[in-house]
Amino acid sequence: MASVFKNDSGKATNLHGRVAFLPLVHIRLVAPRPKPYPEHPQTLGEHIRKRRLELSLTQKEAANRLGVGSWTVLGSWTVLNWERARFRPPIRAMPAIFAFLGYDPAGTPATLSERLLQLRRQHGWSIGEASCRLGVDRTTWQDWETSRLILLRKHRTK
Repeated sequence: MASVFKNDSGKATNLHGRVAFLPLVHIRLVAPRPKPYPEHPQTLGEHIRKRRLELSLTQKEAANRLGVGSWTVLGSWTVLNWERARFRPPIRAMPAIFAFLGYDPAGTPATLSERLLQLRRQHGWSIGEASCRLGVDRTTWQDWETSRLILLRKHRTK
């Protein structure tokens, strides 16, 4: 039952104090639009997405800039998978990604193993390529990257 009564003068009064919904009144709500990327990206894909949207590029245009168009049928699929963290970019793509971003999202390395990994990423080297360049066995380089001790002095100085 409605709570509308007529007073002595014959006018309707509203006892519950609420206003009726008026479907013909146009109300416009204004709020800031959320950004389509996080302010502080955590993953490499989030960094790529943030930079791509700052530059107003499509995924396909970003793929062309990164030089990944030939790795898949459509390079934009590759960027999409990186942005959604379905796949990690291969080490060979890292130099182009760092150039696209303008920085290394991993930050400054604190340990020797982090420095070795950063060196590999900056140059796009596989573990085999990096170990050949330093003149050590592949498993030795892997041990170094997993924070194991570098035993020989000549290797530490390199």
